[in-house]
Amino acid sequence: MSNKESPIESILLEEFTDNGVFRLTLNDAKRRNALSEEMMTAMTLSLNHASKDGKTRVIIIAANGPAFCSGHDLKQMSAGRSADDDGLEYFTKVFSSCSALMQLIVNHPKPIIAEVAGVAAAAGCQLVACCDLAVGGESSRYITPGVNIGLFCSTPMVALSRNISNKAAMEMLLTGEMVDANKAERIGLINRVINDKNLTISAMELAEVIASKSSMTLKTGKQAFYNQKDMSISDAYDYASKVMVDNMLTLDAKEGINAFLEKRQPKWQDE
Repeated sequence: MSNKESPIESILLEEFTDNGVFRLTLNDAKRRNALSEEMMTAMTLSLNHASKDGKTRVIIIAANGPAFCSGHDLKQMSAGRSADDDGLEYFTKVFSSCSALMQLIVNHPKPIIAEVAGVAAAAGCQLVACCDLAVGGESSRYITPGVNIGLFCSTPMVALSRNISNKAAMEMLLTGEMVDANKAERIGLINRVINDKNLTISAMELAEVIASKSSMTLKTGKQAFYNQKDMSISDAYDYASKVMVDNMLTLDAKEGINAFLEKRQPKWQDE
């Protein structure tokens, strides 16, 4: 197991394990792991590197400190108002960067798991919703509080509305009230509620199960899942059928099926 710090100070820690799990740990506890410009840049660099790294099979996004992620850095945002345009150019840049990061997570070829300890607020809640899977500690909390400060959580809304029901999403967005871990699991924002002491262990166990699969198959399936979601049923089946035909012609599908029939463990080529 090896550790190295992100090239951008120490706000993002990178850890790669021998079983193919790449852990990104938000490490800016003083700012409650806010999605500052620096944090978004560091995350983007790391995720882009991981997308090309053949050793990386699954990614976990975790955090140090009392908050998983507090959302945008409001002090940075407020400072942007000092410009002659009252912050128009700066705000446009920040929200565009955040939207690009969230889409990078959704479109990433590797499965990404959020390991949530503490509070996930605003764009931090959006980060959780964008990940393919999420596990939360018993004390974790989730909130889209923009309405409380006159700034509706419109970009977090995109991720929320694609992960949980309209009613549940609108309740969070319109009330700005905190959601505990058990309710977050009930509405589908997270997959599992874990005892706080076992959170990292459980997240790693889940990641290792996924990492044991063919990375080619995982990439194919993740891409197909998000591509078909907004299609009509007919178009989705046409598309998914073609994906399965192409998948059946791969080396790993042939190996996996043969291994199943021969009652042995498959040897993935990731092709």
